Amino acid sequence: MLEKIEMVVFDIDGTLTDGRLIRDNEGNTSKNFYAKDGFAMGQWLRLGKKIGIITGKESRIVADRAKELGIIDVIQGSKNKARDLEQFLEKYSYTREQIAYMGDDINDLGILSKVGFSSCPKDAAPEVLAVVDFIAAHNGGQGAARDLMEYIMKANGMWKKVLEYYQKEENRS
Repeated sequence: MLEKIEMVVFDIDGTLTDGRLIRDNEGNTSKNFYAKDGFAMGQWLRLGKKIGIITGKESRIVADRAKELGIIDVIQGSKNKARDLEQFLEKYSYTREQIAYMGDDINDLGILSKVGFSSCPKDAAPEVLAVVDFIAAHNGGQGAARDLMEYIMKANGMWKKVLEYYQKEENRS
């Protein structure tokens, strides 16, 4: 099953962030992303695979983070994540079995049942924890995405390529 995965799609709030929305006195909102999640996602992209984002909210923060990571497949303001997933399937001629998804709350239940591999952070809603294929060892925004990416890459033999890349002198930072 995992060897077929070509694209991993993420929710944002509670999955790639800890779910907290911090607002200042001017009404600006901030979200916290976890660098290790972004690193693992970047390795997946570097190896020629795809990352997508489908989120119910709209924010420039999400667009900026996606751009920073090189993620081009972003749907914000989604009212129906399962239906919006169809855009990625059509764009890349993927089947549902080629998609993994990570979400954390009951608004993700529809899409979780429509993908080849479903997952969630450790602190996801009980209803989500009950139906997914993989529960991350970490909470959302605190390494859950890294857990998923590493799990899939290890199952596919791709993690070895990541390690080999960074063991080369010229690729160390």
